[in-house]
Amino acid sequence: MNRMRELVDKLNKWAYEYYVLDNPSVPDSEYDKYYDELKRLEEESGEILPDSPTRRVGGEPLKAFSRHEHIARLYSLDKAVTADELDAFFTRVKKVVPEPEFTVEYKFDGLTMCITYQNGAFVRATTRGNGTAGEDVTAQCLTIKSFPLTISYKGTVEVKGEAVIRLSVLEDYNKTAAEPLKNARNAAAGAIRNLDPAVTAKRRPEIYFYDINYMESDMPETQVGCFEWLKKEGFKVFPYYRLCKTEDEVKDAINEIEVERRNIDVLTDGAVIKLNSVPLRDILGSTDKFPRWAVAYKFEAEECETVVREVRWQVGRTGKLTPLAELEPVDLAGVTVRRATLNNYGDILRKDVKKGSRVLIRRSNEVIPEILGTVEHAEGSVDIQKPTVCPFCGTPLVEVGANIFCPNRLCRPRIVAKLAHFASKGAMDIEGFSEKTAEQFHDDLGLVSASELYTLTKEQLLNLEGFKDKKAENLLSSINKSRTVTLDRFIFALGIDGVGKVAAGDLAKAFGDMAALKSADKESLVALDNIGDVTAETIVNWFKDEENTAELAALLEFITPTVKKAVEGGIFAGQFVVLTGTLPTYKRSEAQKIIEENGGVCQSSVTAKTSLVLAGEEAGSKLEKAKKLGVKIIDENEFKNMLGLN
Repeated sequence: MNRMRELVDKLNKWAYEYYVLDNPSVPDSEYDKYYDELKRLEEESGEILPDSPTRRVGGEPLKAFSRHEHIARLYSLDKAVTADELDAFFTRVKKVVPEPEFTVEYKFDGLTMCITYQNGAFVRATTRGNGTAGEDVTAQCLTIKSFPLTISYKGTVEVKGEAVIRLSVLEDYNKTAAEPLKNARNAAAGAIRNLDPAVTAKRRPEIYFYDINYMESDMPETQVGCFEWLKKEGFKVFPYYRLCKTEDEVKDAINEIEVERRNIDVLTDGAVIKLNSVPLRDILGSTDKFPRWAVAYKFEAEECETVVREVRWQVGRTGKLTPLAELEPVDLAGVTVRRATLNNYGDILRKDVKKGSRVLIRRSNEVIPEILGTVEHAEGSVDIQKPTVCPFCGTPLVEVGANIFCPNRLCRPRIVAKLAHFASKGAMDIEGFSEKTAEQFHDDLGLVSASELYTLTKEQLLNLEGFKDKKAENLLSSINKSRTVTLDRFIFALGIDGVGKVAAGDLAKAFGDMAALKSADKESLVALDNIGDVTAETIVNWFKDEENTAELAALLEFITPTVKKAVEGGIFAGQFVVLTGTLPTYKRSEAQKIIEENGGVCQSSVTAKTSLVLAGEEAGSKLEKAKKLGVKIIDENEFKNMLGLN
């Protein structure tokens, strides 16, 4: 028995070095020699130690998977694919945690796994399933050598990981496979969710562990602590993660992952951002589907490398200067790319971008790609200088936080950008009006404000180069059509700094008309889901500015923003209602429609304005928050009573 214990410890140490650390200390022949000796001793004695590596050989094929309930729910992650969506996540977190720390790690594209231990021993492995229960794949996972069969922790614990198949392993497998596997994600899922453990072993999946799902006691208080605990106990943990104290550090880490992910042997489709503090996660809670304290930033775009030739500074509608890199032309996603954006001068320094540097660029939802980071410098690479005067009008620049501004409101590119934004598809949607049109109207007709578009005549347009009868009539028709627009699009069209489409929708829904929004104070603005302190202050200051309010008044002479009018005397008139959980007979969309048709306003989350919560089965953190705030809570039966349906 002592010899068996000695062999098990030796073989497990070597397996840990090989499968977890990727750093084998002995040749395969040496491992095989001691493995064969252990197997012989087990056959002679009839005993197998709990952590013996011989337990990892797959058994007979299963007839079916059994279901197993997780101790704690395994949530999937909400996704962000744009900078606006990522900023909205930061805003929501900072409403509860003013100075959050985040961790950033790779998001692997595989199959989520939950591994359970009791009294220090491996008990079972399950898939995530629906988050509450998954398939028991213990037999399949016993063929995987990237996790320990015993750990030092003696309580009950569930750990989370992602089953993956390395790209090089997939390539080798496909060389001899009768049916080649199409991609690493499907290959990993198929390997684990296969009734024959021998198939699992043949495909050679691994599991990268990244979090503790449940721990009976002594739970680490941070995500960093969870990483360290997993490493200490012998789980395979991907070596990259970053602890970030600012939003810029998070974005830098995301960019670093996007640059480096092409150099790793695992399929990855994004980065995961988590609140570092575990106790603070409990305060943030979860929606019905996702934890509020984490988000997956998805890389849905294509990237490529090219060289920076020059960096020029653009002036936007708010006067903010944005560096624009001129690139050696390169084909990306079917388009020849010649330019890419950087956020500000600090972004240039963080990404170490220089003239002559080779950089990685991404083309996502934006028309102009973004520089993610520097791949390498050339011998003649030159530092980029920070401007001190506006490159267009010569006005001395001012710095506000991380950004540089031209304070001259009559600076040509400011006016052109403001007009183009106002007419854009997501705003007033004036068909036929482009940035080139804005330049022409400013240069030849002297337009400086959006309200002047509604005073244009056909005669004025016919005097412009390129305008004939049909083009002039079509543009005037489109301008006239924009006189009726939804309130959210009108708010977005105003170009208030920091107010994107999401925030504009929140503002329209919360305030209902421009008069109410104009008189809103900072406190009522911050109460909204996607409006943070800085944006709230920007909105308040925008309406205090005399030039802005004069332009707004001029616009409202021509434009009628439309909103859904509350039904007068409706049973929910004046009520701000939140729906949570599953209702017995109504779909949530149906209940929301009934509430709005009866004068109510539906909110996405519980705030200080919430006056009523309609709660169904499996109501989560929204219900708990409503109870804490003393908000009235009703069920579907009472909902029907209010409508006179019972």
